[in-house]
Amino acid sequence: MDAFNWAYKILRDLDFSRTTATYGNLMINIVVIVLVALILDFISKKILVAAFSVLAKRTKTAFDDFLVENRATKYVAHLVPTLFIYQTLPVALKNFKYWEAVFEKGMKTFIILLFLWIIRSILHSVKDYLKTKPTYSDKPIDSYIQVMMIILWMFAIISVILMLFGVEIGALLGALGAISAIILLIFRDTILGFVASIQVSVNDMVRIGDWITIEKYGADGDVIEINLATVKVRNFDNTTTTLPTYSLISDSFKNWRGMVNSGGRRIKRHILIKANSVRFVTGEEIEKFRKIQMLQSYIDHRQADIDKFNSLNAADKSISINGRNLTNLGLFRKYINQYIENHPAINKDMTMMCRHLQPTEKGIPIEIYAFTSDKRWVNYEYIMADIFDHIIAAVPYFGLEIFELPSNSNKAAFVEPDN
Repeated sequence: MDAFNWAYKILRDLDFSRTTATYGNLMINIVVIVLVALILDFISKKILVAAFSVLAKRTKTAFDDFLVENRATKYVAHLVPTLFIYQTLPVALKNFKYWEAVFEKGMKTFIILLFLWIIRSILHSVKDYLKTKPTYSDKPIDSYIQVMMIILWMFAIISVILMLFGVEIGALLGALGAISAIILLIFRDTILGFVASIQVSVNDMVRIGDWITIEKYGADGDVIEINLATVKVRNFDNTTTTLPTYSLISDSFKNWRGMVNSGGRRIKRHILIKANSVRFVTGEEIEKFRKIQMLQSYIDHRQADIDKFNSLNAADKSISINGRNLTNLGLFRKYINQYIENHPAINKDMTMMCRHLQPTEKGIPIEIYAFTSDKRWVNYEYIMADIFDHIIAAVPYFGLEIFELPSNSNKAAFVEPDN
């Protein structure tokens, strides 16, 4: 500031009334002012940027470091020569009223833009600082900053128009209303993105780091950026999908955050059992199934109930269909339930069951519905494969068959029975 006062005092003491008589002298005065402004700009940047950089390194907070990185101090340093030119040019141009008015409006416009860039650098510093905090790391801060910058740009543009053309604010707003249809057409994506960004943030639909799936856009991965116009998703194949922000409210998508925050990841898969392999279990087979440790207690308890029921109802057991009976499919389902309940990787506090679904032309679907304790993708796939490896291998022990379409090798091995 001392350098500023010194330079301003020297130029103020010059007799501009004599030196501005001609355009040649005027140009000399302007060159002198510009040179002094450049010197002030160089000095102020060196002093302010260097001083603030040293101060930022000594403080514990990282916010001032981000101010330096986003060049906030550099823009603030530009204020010194700008204010100097703004105050000295009218003195140099006092005999040139037209050019004085032109330069005054130009300087006011530059000052408005300079303040806008200072605020922008501060907002970007706030954004970078908040992203280092765990509380805000998953929030769409980019959208908030962009919304604030749009509002500031609107005020800046309106202020410049009012200043340059001397238009009343009411007349300007009326003109903007008249061309609102064109504005909506030009800025359609921006307006939709603005509304969508607010809804996404308020309703907490998507956060940075969420795993989302949007089949329409081929997106299946983690959200890495949310801004006013676009959402960036890093897919699991390391490609990046960019989609419009408003698609998050106009189209359906799947957010896996609930699964990640829950106690387990769901297994929901079935195998198809041939219907003609399902039958009642004979007495000899029951003794064989008792050797399966997971079924021993169940068979003893269940068979006692069945025998009691058949005895009370005088069921003719010469035909298996009479009375109540165990089936190989029922024992298989019970075995799967017991196996899942004893599996160490299954969350016992969440739903576990083996479901008998609606039979189809391809067989009877037996579905396993459970949740793994480990939600990591690789481990989840390993656990699910381990479970189904065992279940598929266990099917023949119950006299059941898994449905599969015949392959060429099956057809070649097929032998027509003798008539």
